[in-house]
Amino acid sequence: MADLPRSTILVTGAGGRTGQIAYRKLKERSDQFVVRGLVRTEESKEKIGAADDVFVGDIRDSGSIFPAIQGIDALIIVTSAVPKMKPGFDPSKGGRPEFCFEEGAYPEQVDWIGQKNQIDAAKAAGVKQIVLVGSMGGTNPNHPLNSLGNGNILIWKRKAEEYLADSGIPYTIIRAGGLLDTEGGVRELLVGKDDELLQSQTKTIPRADVAEVCIQALQYEEAKFKAFDLASKPEGTGTPTKDFKALFSQITARF
Repeated sequence: MADLPRSTILVTGAGGRTGQIAYRKLKERSDQFVVRGLVRTEESKEKIGAADDVFVGDIRDSGSIFPAIQGIDALIIVTSAVPKMKPGFDPSKGGRPEFCFEEGAYPEQVDWIGQKNQIDAAKAAGVKQIVLVGSMGGTNPNHPLNSLGNGNILIWKRKAEEYLADSGIPYTIIRAGGLLDTEGGVRELLVGKDDELLQSQTKTIPRADVAEVCIQALQYEEAKFKAFDLASKPEGTGTPTKDFKALFSQITARF
């Protein structure tokens, strides 16, 4: 094994909660991978350890991300627009909080243009595989997430997924369920398509498991040219997933 060349992997959105986990997991496997991270600000770089392998760039500006992408073998995209609660909401008065996006950071700019920029740059650099983390719910234009800040976030994410699937680059599109900040590696993972899992009781998944599936997708041919929904059984039910080749082999959908 020691003689095998290590793959160089870039995690974009490495300052986010899921991106940080993927970046650290790859770091821990330094016998297999050389990892880089891409974050938007110096503050985010500090937050994940300020290592030399963390690049600062803005995915909305393709020129600024080019240095991070040069010379990599694979790209894991975990970037996403993040809705913020509008100031002034008082939970004691009842009602529902309203959300907004920062100027210039709407889903159209981040989840569509930003992801398209990453895909184009990766294609130009000869990247061999892209793993894209999306979200379940994209088959329903009226999904409640689309109304947050009038951002249509799932619609723009879906458009980027389609762009990747049409790019010719080997891809793995992971449409994660509701993300949990709980321990990974202790649940049975479930894959599906077309948001079928949203009709079930099992529509959430730990961020750590999403990060792990991203990394495993780099290691199996069975994960390439596949798109799937990803959720998990509640902890303590089912058998924790260890055989990722078998998991990816269940998936037949290309989009």
